Amino acid sequence: MPRLAAPLTESQIRALEPRATRYSVADGNGLVIEVMTTGTKVWRFRYSLNGKRQPLATIGDYRMISLRVARAKAQKYAEMVAQGISPVATARRDRGAEVKADVLREAAELYMATEMAGKSDEYRRTTRRALHKDVLPAIGGMAIKAVTAQDVVDICERIKSRGSPKMALHTRNVIKRLYEYLIARQLAASNPAEVVPARSIATFDSRTRVLSGDEMGEMLYSIEASSIRRPLKLALHLLVLTMVRKSDLVESTWGEFDLDNALWRISAARLKKDADQLVHLPQQAVTMLRELHRTRASRTFVFPSVRGNDQPIAKSTLNQAVKALGLQVEHFVLHDFRRTASAHLREITEHAERDKTSAQSRQNASRDEPANDAAARRRIAQRWADFVEAQLDAARKRAGGAA
Repeated sequence: MPRLAAPLTESQIRALEPRATRYSVADGNGLVIEVMTTGTKVWRFRYSLNGKRQPLATIGDYRMISLRVARAKAQKYAEMVAQGISPVATARRDRGAEVKADVLREAAELYMATEMAGKSDEYRRTTRRALHKDVLPAIGGMAIKAVTAQDVVDICERIKSRGSPKMALHTRNVIKRLYEYLIARQLAASNPAEVVPARSIATFDSRTRVLSGDEMGEMLYSIEASSIRRPLKLALHLLVLTMVRKSDLVESTWGEFDLDNALWRISAARLKKDADQLVHLPQQAVTMLRELHRTRASRTFVFPSVRGNDQPIAKSTLNQAVKALGLQVEHFVLHDFRRTASAHLREITEHAERDKTSAQSRQNASRDEPANDAAARRRIAQRWADFVEAQLDAARKRAGGAA
């Protein structure tokens, strides 16, 4: 029986460096990975037959065979050995089949099994959907190195012809990330998607970009399901609910909030304006702020820097968090939340009541606003929060149905 070994991980395998002489590291069940002096890594199967140790059976190049696939092959060979059958001939035939791993379809499967393993469920779902719906049907049978920029453009144009420019750009980005992975694994020499400008596929005027309800829900669900720090998740959600500027939120202090009365007063001095800005907080925002207050790491700032220097997080932190998620919503900036809220609120308030108070006028409320105006603004804030919550709930259900 092969000796027991601690199972390897993909990250451990990637970290294996060449030495002056080649060496092997065991994964278990007879599976080992041999690291050559050139840095090439090859899967082998170690076994004994009729009581005698046999030469290693070669499974194949690590660049083309994932850990999961190598383990499956080792298990198959171990079962053959248990029956007294040498796996060498079978392994040789399998290696012949592995030559096909240089086609994009096989490479995409390797990408999903390794690089995507640690990503969120939603990120894996949207990536797999783009690959299987548009990329692989078009170029999946092509050799990795044969795919050109024109192939990428053709895929994107077909998607755009369906009236989905954002999906076209998302698909281009999926191909770009796939090839970045293949280049790192030495399976590709260049990236055909990198030379296709994003703006040649879809361009959005930064002054008119408005997220649809579905886009808003998908974005919030992706944030919710991600691995970013909880305070950053809440910050992004609060940015949607309160409709304030990013800097107003990230630099906020606990002294500005009256959570018992669901009010947030941003001082005129901080805003560099003539009057304070009064923000009426919906129930959902109050709940999030109470959670942040219970777990606060600073007596002053709502979103303190992790450096512990009693400063707020950098203004770029939320942008970086969103960018790291690789969200499907393309050509989006955080300021679009305010524009989106204003657009949807107009429709919501028109359906709900004759009060035409807009999101912007709510933000410009003064210290002495009339009581009836305050009540109207509270109603609008809560209607907006309920609308946002409905979009998030719908996205959760879609994700659950797709799982």
